[in-house]
Amino acid sequence: MLIGVPKEIKVHEYRVGLTPAGVRELAGHGHQIIIQTQAGAGIGITDAQYEAAGAKIVKDAAEVFARAEMVIKVKEPQPAECRMLRRGQVLFTYLHLAPDPEQTKGLVESGAVAIAYETVTDGRGGLPLLAPMSEVAGRMSIQAGAHAMEKAQGGNGVLLGGVPGVPPAKVVVIGGGVVGYNAARVAVGMGADVTILDRSLPRLNWLDTIFERRLTTLYSTADSLESEVSRADLVIGAVLVPGAAAPKLVTRAMLKKMKPGAVIVDVAIDQGGCFETSRATTHQNPTYVEEGVVHYCVANMPGGVARTSTFALTNATMPFALALADKGWRKALQDDANLREGLNVCNGKVNYKAVAETLGYAWQPAEEALKG
Repeated sequence: MLIGVPKEIKVHEYRVGLTPAGVRELAGHGHQIIIQTQAGAGIGITDAQYEAAGAKIVKDAAEVFARAEMVIKVKEPQPAECRMLRRGQVLFTYLHLAPDPEQTKGLVESGAVAIAYETVTDGRGGLPLLAPMSEVAGRMSIQAGAHAMEKAQGGNGVLLGGVPGVPPAKVVVIGGGVVGYNAARVAVGMGADVTILDRSLPRLNWLDTIFERRLTTLYSTADSLESEVSRADLVIGAVLVPGAAAPKLVTRAMLKKMKPGAVIVDVAIDQGGCFETSRATTHQNPTYVEEGVVHYCVANMPGGVARTSTFALTNATMPFALALADKGWRKALQDDANLREGLNVCNGKVNYKAVAETLGYAWQPAEEALKG
């Protein structure tokens, strides 16, 4: 198979879909790889390193999209990239379609086979291609939030860990999954007063045990959420409904009860965000203030630590990329029910139920798409 990797074009996105190690693995299986020049430059990977691993360097994205049978990316295709996709071409990347009707429309019209990292599952019901970036985003959310709390950044001027004689910041984490656990881990390590809310009692029990009561666990209700948010210096939104739009758990009315200069970091912004007042921002302009509260809603947060994120992501995606290349997308999806969960759009049809329901498309089960 001919596999293509374009340079990412989203604002301040420096990650890349394959590393030289990935190129070497695919080439060792007999596949051809073309990489857009400078695709890895932002994280210190040179064209020469890709060539040494077995790739050919091409000058622009148009050539990558025109020639490749499978395109491997990191972020969702931008409008110009959607227009370069063609029927039957495989796109393997993050998509986050539920809050993005324009991208969904572009993919449907392209006829491409769009397989989303974020909905591929594993045998335990986890999301193995989302987990590495969730770990990064969870850990980053605390350092981003701590910076935004500084007075010069518009925050309330509270030091996350406090000092002797002065209390630490109160950090509230909404959601106890991969993002929430990693956010709590960093916040506890920095000495903050941390509360984590979730609706799974087994998960709360696990968190209570793993942190050895160094944080507070609460069952999430509208009442407990409102109470905790109103007293917080920093709130981390870490909720996820796989493939679907995130629920708007924190309303504007709740926000109005927060302290002036408090900070929210909405890690769920890729799926539309879990705060009513959230709107996507970029690393170039990461924050805005609404109702006196600083909002950090960067939609590609792990891109801020692009080198770490690239290697963490490609370690996870490589086995699936190999399966798609070795077997072809149809056989690979037939053989692996977990990879099959990644099929979001195929030949003009929406194949992920939550996306179809959210955006008003007819749903074609992935099994039906594989019969064609």
